[in-house]
Amino acid sequence: MRIFSIIVLTLAAVAGLGCLHHYWPRPLYLLTPGIAQSITTSAEGTRVTVSDRVLIGEMAEFDDGLFAFLMFDYLRGRPSLAGSAIMLTSSEENERPIYRILVRLPDNLVSGVDFLAQLKAERLASSVRFDWILRSKLDSYLHETSVFFKAYNGPASERLKTLHASELEGYLRRFIRFKSETDPRISAASGPIPSPLTQTDASRLAADIIAVGHFYDLPIDLFLGIGAMENNYMNVAGDLENTIWKRRAEPGDVVLRRKRGRVLVRNDSMGVWQITHESLRYAHKLFSHDKRDYTQLPERLRPPANLDFNSIDADVLTTYAGLLLRDLLDRFHGDVTMAAGAYNGGPAKPNPDYAEGVETVANYARRVIGRAAAMDRMVAEQNSVSTRKIAEAPHD
Repeated sequence: MRIFSIIVLTLAAVAGLGCLHHYWPRPLYLLTPGIAQSITTSAEGTRVTVSDRVLIGEMAEFDDGLFAFLMFDYLRGRPSLAGSAIMLTSSEENERPIYRILVRLPDNLVSGVDFLAQLKAERLASSVRFDWILRSKLDSYLHETSVFFKAYNGPASERLKTLHASELEGYLRRFIRFKSETDPRISAASGPIPSPLTQTDASRLAADIIAVGHFYDLPIDLFLGIGAMENNYMNVAGDLENTIWKRRAEPGDVVLRRKRGRVLVRNDSMGVWQITHESLRYAHKLFSHDKRDYTQLPERLRPPANLDFNSIDADVLTTYAGLLLRDLLDRFHGDVTMAAGAYNGGPAKPNPDYAEGVETVANYARRVIGRAAAMDRMVAEQNSVSTRKIAEAPHD
């Protein structure tokens, strides 16, 4: 009994630790009735095992398949989980699908719970819930995981630009939330911690990206990649130490130094797209001379007649970012890599590392969203066929 008391105290201690996401409250199970656990002690410590079972821990639970896969794919690449079997499983509860991410723990209750508690402390697990399962059940989970993995990793048969705006918005919302939830700053031990986007905020930004992307004829996946590389779609302060030398100060400039007829001013970056003051001035000049019909954009996305750094709306920054990207694509004759690199390094010195990062995100979004859209379409078609067969079936 003393051993189990120690485990109870350990679980009570870790239960209060923070976690990465908000989930439904979960009970903590110490013992599974009817399972004979073997307790042994040695110089290496205490072991609590079950001869014919393996120990698994529940890391997270979701009600959306795409979001669950994105989180599963992220977790399986974390250094703390290197060498661990991460599983994605599904079930139906109360007539709705539930997706769980599981991890195989060491087959020793003491070390297994300790490992799961460490994952929770690192915000990689939402709870300290565990269970002993039969090896045949483990094999079933591993097989189901491989099915999920293959389904989302095949070639994307659906292209983002072919999806209807309302349909695409739902996929972008989940991708945007996923990227903001997994931003490294969220789990940072020090410094300001940004807040991940809510579902409402992510939906709004997804709609804005689609509207601006269509308005300027931008590749949506490229636009997504820029947003991920800049700030993972979160509206937080950027580089406050960025400066630039200019011939003269302009309204809104903060002058730091004057030398030989030039001034050194702050060039802060702002918002989701991390647009610097100077880039924003340039974008506004582009807007002032643009002949496009801006009434086609939602009102919140239309730039103001006069630029004021102190009252610029966060939504409008998406339009400015799109206009800058359109200008770069035109400059480089549609070369996506050069345009992406120039968004960060400037037209004179495009940043190849930044461009590579943008392309990595764009490729991932294109593949995963494309696969999700194809699977959803296939399910919808199957449901439609089933409904039609039921309707056409003879009735007594």
